[in-house]
Amino acid sequence: MNRGLDWNRSLHFARCNPGRSVPITELQRLTVSLRGGFEQKDGCLVFHFTGQLDAYSEKQFLSYVADVLGANAFPAVLDLSKIDFLDSSGLGALVQLAKQCNEAKRSFVVVGNARVSQTVKLVRLETFLHLVNDLDTAFTQLAA
Repeated sequence: MNRGLDWNRSLHFARCNPGRSVPITELQRLTVSLRGGFEQKDGCLVFHFTGQLDAYSEKQFLSYVADVLGANAFPAVLDLSKIDFLDSSGLGALVQLAKQCNEAKRSFVVVGNARVSQTVKLVRLETFLHLVNDLDTAFTQLAA
C-alpha cells in the first residue's frame, strides 16, 4: 500500500534526526474513514488521528503506528481526541499496541474525547491504556 511521499519523508526524518520536531503538515489518508499523522514533540512521538477507528481501518492503523514506532524508542502519545467512532476492532487495535509498548518497555498514553473515553471505560481498559483527557495531561504523565 502506498502511504504517500509525505509520510515516507516524515518517517525518514524521524529515523535520521531523533529528538528533533517533525511538524504535521497534513494528515495522511489511511482509509476512506481514517486519517493520521505523527510528530515528534517534547521527546515523544505524538500520533494524531481523525475519523473512525473500526473494523475497516484497524489494520491500516496498526500498520501505520507499528512502522513509526519501529523507527525509534520514544514514548508514544495516541491522540484520539478527533476520533468520531471507536468499535471493538478499534479497541482491539489499541490493546495490541498497548501490549507491544509494554513488552518494549515503552511509555505510552492514549488521549480520548468523550466518545472514545466512554467506549474504553465501558470495557474497563482506561488504566491499561493510560487514558487521559488532553495532550497536556499526557505530556505531564509521561514526564513523571
